[in-house]
Amino acid sequence: MKKRDFRAAFTLVELLVVIVIIGLLASLVAPRFFGQLDDAKVKTAYSQIQMLSTGLDSFRLDMGRYPTNEEGFEILWNRNLDLRGWNGPYLPKPVKEDPWGGSYIYEFPGKDGYEYNLYSYGSDGKSGGSGDAADISVWD
Repeated sequence: MKKRDFRAAFTLVELLVVIVIIGLLASLVAPRFFGQLDDAKVKTAYSQIQMLSTGLDSFRLDMGRYPTNEEGFEILWNRNLDLRGWNGPYLPKPVKEDPWGGSYIYEFPGKDGYEYNLYSYGSDGKSGGSGDAADISVWD
């Protein structure tokens, strides 16, 4: 009969020690990773707002006006046959939601002397806030 050598396998204690070490390492790395994820969403929102702003400005150059509140952003990528001079689409693809799943807010005419207002409420979906919950505006 052959004897089996059980020394080649890991013991349960050794496996538990390795799992605990992996868990400790993950607990150190995960917060940094998720912090970067929040920063990436804020940067994405800024980029999308700038892209929407460029589309709005291009629309104004062609049409002589900014879109109405009723037209909204939809007019930047969907042609309205009633509009003469529309030379879009003004965006490469539709942007309907901010990185947190909320809507971008467009107001025409704008407040505080701006031609229009364009912003996102951030991660909390409410006006105000700080950090990744702060409002993000085209004029920031």
